[in-house]
Amino acid sequence: MTAFAGPIDQSKEKTMNTAQKFHLTDADLDAMGEELDALRASVVADLGESDVAYMRKVIKSQRALEVGGRALLFAGFLPPAWLAGTAALSVAKILDNMEIGHNIMHGQYDWTRDPALSSKTFDWDTSCPADSWRFTHNYMHHTYTNIVGKDRDIGYAILRISPDQRWTPFSIGNPVYAALLALMFEHGVMLHGLDIEQLRSGQKSWAETWPTLRAGLRKSAKLMLKDYVIWPLATGPMVLTTLAANASANVARNLWAFTIIFCGHFPEGTYEFSMAETDDESRGHWYFRQMLGSANIEGSRLFHIMSGNLSHQIEHHLFPDLPAHRYAEIAPKVREICGRYGLPYNSGSLGKQFGSVVAKICRMALPGRGRTLAPGPVPATHVRTKRPEAAAIAA
Repeated sequence: MTAFAGPIDQSKEKTMNTAQKFHLTDADLDAMGEELDALRASVVADLGESDVAYMRKVIKSQRALEVGGRALLFAGFLPPAWLAGTAALSVAKILDNMEIGHNIMHGQYDWTRDPALSSKTFDWDTSCPADSWRFTHNYMHHTYTNIVGKDRDIGYAILRISPDQRWTPFSIGNPVYAALLALMFEHGVMLHGLDIEQLRSGQKSWAETWPTLRAGLRKSAKLMLKDYVIWPLATGPMVLTTLAANASANVARNLWAFTIIFCGHFPEGTYEFSMAETDDESRGHWYFRQMLGSANIEGSRLFHIMSGNLSHQIEHHLFPDLPAHRYAEIAPKVREICGRYGLPYNSGSLGKQFGSVVAKICRMALPGRGRTLAPGPVPATHVRTKRPEAAAIAA
């Protein structure tokens, strides 16, 4: 993988295609792909003004929270006002990143042709420049999901998060690195675009890397100037309390984003894949990989909104360009398809998923491959049942 997280353990390359472990043939995968294509088409055909109205409502709420939060900080000498202002600003930053920025920049609303909802021009209140994120996330991560050695999100260039990454003495610090990444997650995502492994191996030069780093540092400086200089000074005698509130809101946003993203990608039961088994994969196999490499988090409607609906990470990885608020309605159909094809549908509470992520981070700090929930063939009793017509699934 990376120089820090450890290279791929070539000596323990997978000996069995993951699809074969689930007794799925190429024909099975093609059939499953047709069903999922039909499900996607049914949602696309139903998109309309209600979807636009939803996103505009979220944007309006986010802006109201930010304005209200900053207004309350002018009375920051009163503890209730400071707490309320900090909370409102934290929620505003979370909504900006999770439900608004992430989803718009995925192109989920490009079909509206509304400039305000365009993935090509939208930017967000976080250190990672939009163009860099669109490449590292939309292209690299969503194309090569959980392919060890290709998907940079596996470990974010610093963590050993997969048993297919070779252990090195540096891995001992896994829990510490994870804590630091969580606290400064926006900066970790910004540096993610540098591809440090290629830089270290000589595949990329500093001259090639510098423009990406410069863009990230410029944006970071701009946001730090706003949050830690301009807004605190604007509140006059409340400069220190406003500074503390802004820092708290940024940390809250970072911790929340880290938690949701890691719970959607790395809890027990998620699978990683080798480069070899994904060569020339069909669309059905790509769907298969997205399902097994993702996990859902259960919660209320408000929880799903605050998570940017990335609590439906399985559905998001299947259909990253569909409006995320639609994932809840198609999740039962996706779960049913998984069940018929004998595939796990990894879903659990926030506590369950995060607890397993923490356990994995700590376990991967130690030598050895560690325990995994996907060690070998799945019993033949998991073979799928006869599928209904794809049109019926989409109905």
